[in-house]
Amino acid sequence: MAHQSTPLIASQIIDGASEWAIMHGVAFRQADNTARHCPFSIAPMTMQRTVFEHLRSVTPLISKLINNVSEDHDFLQSSLGDVAKADPFFARLLALHQQAHGDIENRLTPARKPLLLMRTDFMEDRQHGAKVIEFNGIAAGMAPFGQRATEFHAFIKNQWPQVYQNWSEDSQSIPAENHGLEQLAYAISQAAKSVNATFTPTNPDTEKSQPTFLMVVQENEDNVYDQHLLEIALQQQGIRTLRRTFEQLSTQLSTGNNQRLLLEGVGAIDALYLRAGYQYVDYYSPEQDESVCCHTLSQTRLFIEQHHVAVNATFSQQLATSKTMQMLLTMMPAEGYARWGLDLEQAKLVKSVLAEMKPINKETIDWFNRQADKQQWVLKNQGEGGGHCVFGDDISEKLQQLTVEEYDAWALMQRLYPHEREVPTIAVRDSEQTLVDDLVSEVGLFTAYYDGKPATQFDGYAGYLIRSKPASENEGGIHSGKGILDSLALIN
Repeated sequence: MAHQSTPLIASQIIDGASEWAIMHGVAFRQADNTARHCPFSIAPMTMQRTVFEHLRSVTPLISKLINNVSEDHDFLQSSLGDVAKADPFFARLLALHQQAHGDIENRLTPARKPLLLMRTDFMEDRQHGAKVIEFNGIAAGMAPFGQRATEFHAFIKNQWPQVYQNWSEDSQSIPAENHGLEQLAYAISQAAKSVNATFTPTNPDTEKSQPTFLMVVQENEDNVYDQHLLEIALQQQGIRTLRRTFEQLSTQLSTGNNQRLLLEGVGAIDALYLRAGYQYVDYYSPEQDESVCCHTLSQTRLFIEQHHVAVNATFSQQLATSKTMQMLLTMMPAEGYARWGLDLEQAKLVKSVLAEMKPINKETIDWFNRQADKQQWVLKNQGEGGGHCVFGDDISEKLQQLTVEEYDAWALMQRLYPHEREVPTIAVRDSEQTLVDDLVSEVGLFTAYYDGKPATQFDGYAGYLIRSKPASENEGGIHSGKGILDSLALIN
């Protein structure tokens, strides 16, 4: 619970901390082009080192599994058809996937190279330990904030050691290293350089092109500074960076020799990251008078995948990181993972962090209404980000409203009840401090895979993002909910 009282930390410290955040790009853009800092905690959360090491070892295996599932096109099409009937956006994604890869009888091989930049979100349940909340296939953008939050707490500890100690859960805890921004930039730059090298002329007299990275962004987005931090890190690795919306790309892309992707006025593109593309509105253009919503801009995305360019996220990756795929993998026996290259021990490791999930059908609904402890479950649809979850007693009401056709778009998942932080903390939002005495945290681990192989200097692991929120709040997004940016300190 958050409450305001007499300032507990001197205002000059809060001002200094807020200015550090803005100066280091930990901010959102306002409508008038000013910036406001991201909300943050004044000291890190703590976790047992063994728990974090377990997550650190299992997450690259999850990444390997999802990467291999995403390239198993027959499995995607045969296992996700029912969801497509229940969810129009999912139907569009699956149809685009089929256009790119052909149907099961006539398999096509699109030229794109898959670059999986993934964040796996965990919560440490009081009873069941750390469990996966969801897989995010379009999430690299937050890695810069994750690394910056770790640096921010190091700054507080150095500048105001007493303040840091006062609000730390454990004075012996050691900050967990976090290179999320650097490692994702490394993975993207390696992918861009690899594609670029494929086209590098062998004639020494011919000019070589600079590896070029394109970020597909939403128009007038306020969450842009983390994107710019990633671009700066890429520029430092010798990569040229560009930003375009789907609307702009719909008239600016063309095909060069050997399926090279060309951008008007720029030249060849080597790597492409979709910051947009996970909701219908990203493809909607008021200028296009379309009988089928969003056809033109989604065909632009398809056009990209038909070229020799490193792409995150591909249609396949978006389908493979969906809630339904999470449910199918959760319900599958560990032996089933052998299809995607995991041995039994690796499969059991992955299974150890998957929370129970149930499909929505008549039997599940009857069971839920008659027998289930409703507070132990959460109802989720296919949506990304906040606002797509139904909790507790509201679930029965929502299930009653669903038509049979809509069932497959939803799933029940074991609700996680994380540890509340043992020491109250100070949350800073808009340079105002608030005491929060029931803070809980979500831990997101970043991984990167390129063309089927780990793509970071840590065997696929990249870094982490901690978002904390009052336990009483259901929406914990930094951007859209009551969440605050946080970091991690480990205790033995």
